[in-house]
Amino acid sequence: MPPGKLNNMLARMTEMKYLVIYEKLATGWAAYSPDLPGLGAEGTTLDEVKELIHETMELFLKGPRKKGASSGATPSTTTGYVKIDAHA
Repeated sequence: MPPGKLNNMLARMTEMKYLVIYEKLATGWAAYSPDLPGLGAEGTTLDEVKELIHETMELFLKGPRKKGASSGATPSTTTGYVKIDAHA
C-alpha cells in the first residue's frame, strides 16, 4: 500500500467529531461543546467563532500532556429535534 494512502486511512481512523453549540448573543456569537466542559469561544461573527472554537478544541485535545494521560474527552453528545403541534 502506498504511504500516502496508509496515512490517509490512519487519519480517518483517529478523527473524532464533537458536537458544538453556536448561540447568537447581543454582541456576536458564542460556541461550546458539551463534551468539553469549560471550553468555549466568543466572536463577532459566526465564521469567526467557528474558527476560534475549532482552534481552541484542537489545542485542548492535541496539547501536551503527561505521558499516558488523556484529555478524557470522548464524544458522547448527540442532537435531536422534538416536534410540537403548534395548533394544539
